[in-house]
Amino acid sequence: MFGIVRPCRHRLGESLKTQWMAHLCGLCLALRKDHGQFARIVTNYDGLLISVLTDAQTDRGASGRRTAGPCPLRGMRTASVADGEGARLSAAVSLVLAAAKVRDHVADGDGLLARRPVALAARRVASSWGAAGARSGSAVGFDTAVLVDAVDRQLGIETLAGPGTPILTVTEPTETATAAAFAHTAVLAGRPGNAEPLAEAGRLFGRLAHLLDAVEDREADAASGAWNPLTATGTSLAEARRLADDAVHGIRLALREAAWGAGVSPEKHSGDQKLAHVLLVHELRTSVDRAFGSSSCGHAAELSHPYAPPGPGGPGVPPPPEPPRRDRRGLLAGCAVWMGLACTCQMCCGEFEDPWSRQRREGLCNQADCGDCCDCCECCSCCGDGCDCGCDGCDCGCSC
Repeated sequence: MFGIVRPCRHRLGESLKTQWMAHLCGLCLALRKDHGQFARIVTNYDGLLISVLTDAQTDRGASGRRTAGPCPLRGMRTASVADGEGARLSAAVSLVLAAAKVRDHVADGDGLLARRPVALAARRVASSWGAAGARSGSAVGFDTAVLVDAVDRQLGIETLAGPGTPILTVTEPTETATAAAFAHTAVLAGRPGNAEPLAEAGRLFGRLAHLLDAVEDREADAASGAWNPLTATGTSLAEARRLADDAVHGIRLALREAAWGAGVSPEKHSGDQKLAHVLLVHELRTSVDRAFGSSSCGHAAELSHPYAPPGPGGPGVPPPPEPPRRDRRGLLAGCAVWMGLACTCQMCCGEFEDPWSRQRREGLCNQADCGDCCDCCECCSCCGDGCDCGCDGCDCGCSC
């Protein structure tokens, strides 16, 4: 998984976590349905925002969902997942941009791609994904040529960039691509009046994604000698932070200009409208803090000291063990589920169900920094400039 919007399950709460997973699974299954199993590896956290935005502008409710079959990532359980044009647009955008990324790595000769046989195979995969993304985009009325053009221009801009080049010159192709994708969600939702504000939100989101990626890769790129936009243009971290903060603020203002569901702001709704607000207002702020190293997880103590209060015996006393469950899987069924979890990295990331006992387990990556979760219970403080954000009573869903 990759992307800059990586919400902590504690901040989302159960309701929004369920909605978020519905869109993530919907994107994954749309990729599989239209392009085969292998295409599912391009599933990403940011791509599902396209699906969220599409559904947030409609009043379809449950009609935009379908029941998906068992999956190892869900502990072999069924689930309600997003279905429709939003998920297909997400898949098309994800495929085209992933194809461009592969071609970029091939051109740079990164890692194994420096080997001719591997590079040849990667080019074929990229070509296949690009064509598949174009077909899927066309099916929902979206011309992916704008994405391809943006990627092609990116390489030329990076080649010419040097000290003194404005960093926004380098981020422009990414901004153009994401603006087009965000704007098309308004077309799919039947709200053409939203195209302009969502294009602005998409443009700023693309800028933010490019900046945060550069910040997070800065040290690694310096060590490997790879090209980094901040280093190449001489942009300081302070300037990058200023631009990132401005982008988050601009996205919030752009979203307030759009019509959501019944025509009011997303923070006043439940479901997809509320999820769009939380992801693109609150979680983007957390993403910026995480990239610049200015946040810490409010659940660090809980994760580090699993037997701390509120256990019934007080500090340091472990809670009583859970009663054994009667729906344990057999040896062979458990082994099959274990293989699925291992192959999909679910035992490393997120939360998973034990293959045999069915007890909920924490993935190893859940020890990572996920932001100051509890602070986001105070919705207005998360927006950056007090109650001007219009979050009154939005109930962020933090279950801290």
